Amino acid sequence: MTSRINWIGLWTLIQREVGRFFSVYRQTVLPGLISSTLYILVFGFTLQRRISEIDGVSYTLFIIPGLIMMNTLTNASANTSSSMLQMKLLQQLPDILTAPLSSLELSLAYIIGGTVRGTVNGILVMLLGMVLVGLPIQHPVLTIGFIILVSWCFASIGLLLGQLADTWDQLAMLNNFFLTPLSFLGGIFYSIKMLPDWAQTISFINPIYYMINGIRYATIGVYDSRPSVSFLMAALMTIIFTAAAMLLMRSGRKIKQ
Repeated sequence: MTSRINWIGLWTLIQREVGRFFSVYRQTVLPGLISSTLYILVFGFTLQRRISEIDGVSYTLFIIPGLIMMNTLTNASANTSSSMLQMKLLQQLPDILTAPLSSLELSLAYIIGGTVRGTVNGILVMLLGMVLVGLPIQHPVLTIGFIILVSWCFASIGLLLGQLADTWDQLAMLNNFFLTPLSFLGGIFYSIKMLPDWAQTISFINPIYYMINGIRYATIGVYDSRPSVSFLMAALMTIIFTAAAMLLMRSGRKIKQ
């Protein structure tokens, strides 16, 4: 099985995807760090005067894991979705599709590229929190592993969206009306225990809530629901969306004109 994989072609495409976002780090890395710094300064230090603690930790510390996860998933999905859609619009996909690479290898290369970008951005925000407010990392290995897992999950989602979208407007609509609202309603700036019962029930339907809950446990040891459920949800979503993205790539729908 492994002998049939074009390792050289796979590695070349991975290098292309990783190098693509590193070469424009002013657009792919710095904005996340700047926005996270502003969130910490504006929301953290300001609102901490009114909300001193949540579950025994300062409000500023409480929001940083959510910011880590927000940067992780948005960058992971943005990398694969924008790369795929750009190649579709520039008519570069036929060249990739005629290369000696299977649909599995193509999918893996794009997903790994998005995973690297999401992981890098998540870890950089984590380091920013450690420098600015002394963010403690209760479970370092679990934290890094969970960031990688969520990055892979949302890189797969981004690849799926990039294949389905035909224009930048369609892609922006999917992000603005689904990904961004779900992120902010997932408990970045608050604990769902602060919400009324009906709102808590709705939060449990939001998949991004489990990502934020999991990273919050891994970093500062605080959680709203059982961490095991969050890790299971992340793993399940990763399997489902990875399979969906690969199957769509294999079918050629929306990419082979």
